[in-house]
Amino acid sequence: MSTEKHDIEQISVSNEPGALPKGSQPRPMRPSRIANAGPAGIFSFASTTFILSMFNVNARGIHTPNIVVGMAAFTGGLLQFIAGMWEFPRGNVFGATAFASYGCFWMSYALIFIPGSGILSAYSSPQELGNAIGIYLITWMMVTLLFIIPVVRRNVSFVVLLSILALAFALLAAGSFTGMANITKAGGIVGIIVALVAYYIGVSEMLEAETRPIMRLPRGVYN
Repeated sequence: MSTEKHDIEQISVSNEPGALPKGSQPRPMRPSRIANAGPAGIFSFASTTFILSMFNVNARGIHTPNIVVGMAAFTGGLLQFIAGMWEFPRGNVFGATAFASYGCFWMSYALIFIPGSGILSAYSSPQELGNAIGIYLITWMMVTLLFIIPVVRRNVSFVVLLSILALAFALLAAGSFTGMANITKAGGIVGIIVALVAYYIGVSEMLEAETRPIMRLPRGVYN
């Protein structure tokens, strides 16, 4: 009985935030066996961005972006969201937050263009719809700018990617607010650049995971 009381007192004395009970040893960190989900998230983001940006520049005379709905829902949306969820157990807070957030962005974007959602038909005029989409895009521009802060001293390639992406969001928002097709087309051109940079990062991370890669692609990672 006295032994049990003594043990309880030892634990209660050490029961401070972040403290371990007396006599206990911290557990060693074990290397994660979970594969890097980054390339899956990056490639899904890059491919969906590339397709939508091609429509924004009116490639092949296509002016309606609705064909991207499936891609946005499942590749840019679902796959990227899943990649974000796998980054959580790997301990990558930035990757988990960014992939999960942009995955939800693409799924919400797809929902806008699904007729059954009633989102497009809810607006009384094209100008009101343009303003609403502009606010939507400006919000994601701000989120993207905030994502730059934690990686400024960590990874040059992600700083470049997110900076260009923020510019693309800004141009697309301006195009929605003003209804000027040339601004939207400029946003599409910048979006294509975003996709190419993302492809570069994705290939670089996949090569890094190989035991005998044929080459390495630098990403400007700080040591």
